Amino acid sequence: MKQFKIKTINAIAKEGLKLFGTRFAVSPDEAAPEGIVVRSSKVDLSLFPELLAVARAGAGVNNIPVEEATEKGVCVFNTPGANANAVVELVYTSLGIWLRNVEKSIEFCQGLTGMNDEEINKEVEARKKKFKGEEMAGKTLAVFGLGKIGVGVANAGLHHGMRVLGFDPFPALDNIHHLAPEVTLARSRKEALADADFISIHMPLNKNTRGYVTEKDFLEFVKDGAVLINYARGPIVDEDAVLASLASGKLRGHISDFPSVKFLGHEQILVTPHLGASTAESEENCATMAVRELKNYLEFGNIVHSVNFPNIETIPTVDVHTRLTVINRDQPGMIGMISNILGAERINIMNYTNKSNGTVGYNIIDCAGPVSEEVQTKIAQQDGVLRVRVIPLEIKGRVD
Repeated sequence: MKQFKIKTINAIAKEGLKLFGTRFAVSPDEAAPEGIVVRSSKVDLSLFPELLAVARAGAGVNNIPVEEATEKGVCVFNTPGANANAVVELVYTSLGIWLRNVEKSIEFCQGLTGMNDEEINKEVEARKKKFKGEEMAGKTLAVFGLGKIGVGVANAGLHHGMRVLGFDPFPALDNIHHLAPEVTLARSRKEALADADFISIHMPLNKNTRGYVTEKDFLEFVKDGAVLINYARGPIVDEDAVLASLASGKLRGHISDFPSVKFLGHEQILVTPHLGASTAESEENCATMAVRELKNYLEFGNIVHSVNFPNIETIPTVDVHTRLTVINRDQPGMIGMISNILGAERINIMNYTNKSNGTVGYNIIDCAGPVSEEVQTKIAQQDGVLRVRVIPLEIKGRVD
């Protein structure tokens, strides 16, 4: 049975890696991997010509060149929802710290070192009014991006006693179904922002969302004195636009998980060092999901949670000898072409499953017998085909 080579980049939780099992050789030093598990480091695809798939242990994939991967027939996975609870908790932790001046009050208390208890009590009573804050209850929260994290933030807002509006230009119904009915779905950015006291951003970073939060068509609609929260990705927010809004009073505060030269030291900005998913539970969840996705793809060609290929899963029966997978550009005639080549070689197709995401088509063809290297090459040479894999199946209980 073939053994797959896996490269790990960054520290991947051991609870996930142990799921690979004996069919996989896993090492951070693997030079010619067929699969990669990565967290936040950038992946240079040109270094790995044998690569079949990359699994990102997290939701964002801006550290992976997805378009290049698609052209090379490399499947890119992410782990949506695995770190959702960690991010949701930190959003409300940070907002609470900002609203109640916790950071400044802790610094004040540290400055009382050296005093006796009587002096400390006197100083506290005299100066605590300086740190008077406010509550979340009764305020209005606008959540932009209703993926698993955004839905979690929106629902938690209700539990904090807030009125909550959500906006997503391309909502996934599976996520929306988990949104509490009390959350109002806004029809436009302007509608979502008009009355918001707090604005929380939870969008993936891509060419459409880079610089999404800028003066025109976003901050111009914000009511004076709002607080902007960014626990998505740094470049989604135009830093200069935020600084200008803070200076003008349009925003009174900004909470970000992405420190930068422009943000550090600003008294109206609270920054954390990209801690959104940095919990033991989140790292374990992400690693576990990433390994399962990668393992299922390499062993059986199944795709779950891909960001560049259509999701498709089928279970091979005991009679299937070989599984053939074909990745192609979404263009007419591909199914017929593949079927004709296999038919001409007298290869019996037991099951043919095809899906497209509008850009890429993915085919899983279960065959009763072997598929030769010559047949694989013939299909791979056809116009529009990006990659072909032959997966010999060793099904328990079958005798060849």
